[in-house]
Amino acid sequence: MPKTGEPAVNTVLGPVPADQLGVVAVHEALLSVLPGAEHGYDITMDRSEIFATLAAKLTDFRAHGGGTIVDSTGMFHGRDLPLYEALSRSTGVHIVASTGMGPEELLGGYFLTPQTNPPTPWPAEKFAGLFTQEITDGMVVPRVERRAPAGLVATAATRAGMTATDESLLRGAARAALATGVPLSLRYGHDAAHDLQVVLDERLPADRVVVGGLDRADAVAAGAHLEVARLGAYVALDHVGLNDDDAHVTDRERAGLLLDLVRAGHAGQVLLSCNSIGVAKGLPACDLPYSHVSTAFVPLATSLGLGAEDARRVLVDNPRNLLTPRREG
Repeated sequence: MPKTGEPAVNTVLGPVPADQLGVVAVHEALLSVLPGAEHGYDITMDRSEIFATLAAKLTDFRAHGGGTIVDSTGMFHGRDLPLYEALSRSTGVHIVASTGMGPEELLGGYFLTPQTNPPTPWPAEKFAGLFTQEITDGMVVPRVERRAPAGLVATAATRAGMTATDESLLRGAARAALATGVPLSLRYGHDAAHDLQVVLDERLPADRVVVGGLDRADAVAAGAHLEVARLGAYVALDHVGLNDDDAHVTDRERAGLLLDLVRAGHAGQVLLSCNSIGVAKGLPACDLPYSHVSTAFVPLATSLGLGAEDARRVLVDNPRNLLTPRREG
């Protein structure tokens, strides 16, 4: 437990001193279930099998120097708090779980057409209240209870471009982050700078936001990684290990982006992750080890010129600074 006044981060087992997080994988998924897939006739949800698979992957992560996994999937993509608590206890890996949701296409009908006359999408203040309560009172285990507080608000915009509901989500997420001090993780849709500006308009400081997906090929072509960094937010190169997808750059190109950011003075704003999925149900697997950033990518970047101090900054210091709650004013 942290000492009184000591900076601490919300994990599924309670607050942990920020300086004990170690190496952090900041944009990952443990159990990821496409909403509704758990009811599919061809989907098995064997909890003992899921636990064994995830425990092995977390143990490997810890064996390679990992300290903390951030499950950034939000509320309705398989988040299983009792499972995550058991995994953290058995493996020694800190797990930060998240509230939030998005994009619109993955929302349940309740959030799109609640009982209003006429039916309308939820306004930003209702999303803000929902997410805030998961941080202040604990995350919901459906129909059972609340557990530990969320350590992150995660949201996403529609890939083709932000919808009105997406905008409500982003503004609500930003208000929750501002009210509670936890950071906001934003997976941008069509225009990274535009989506970031939406949350900045809510007076959330840029350095409380991480923008994910900036190693997408379209983002790189537009120079979005540098633009987001110049606006003051964290830049997530979070598909490390994905080398055979035309929609994303390769690891060698990612290493080049990392070095570009460091040389431009933004070493303190870069985060790395794989978007790995420990167990996937109803969606494509991404079975990279959680340790891949440390064991494969950072050595590649080091061979191309990344210094040891900047490597530590990206793996340890930056995610610690992002995840440490900070109230404004």
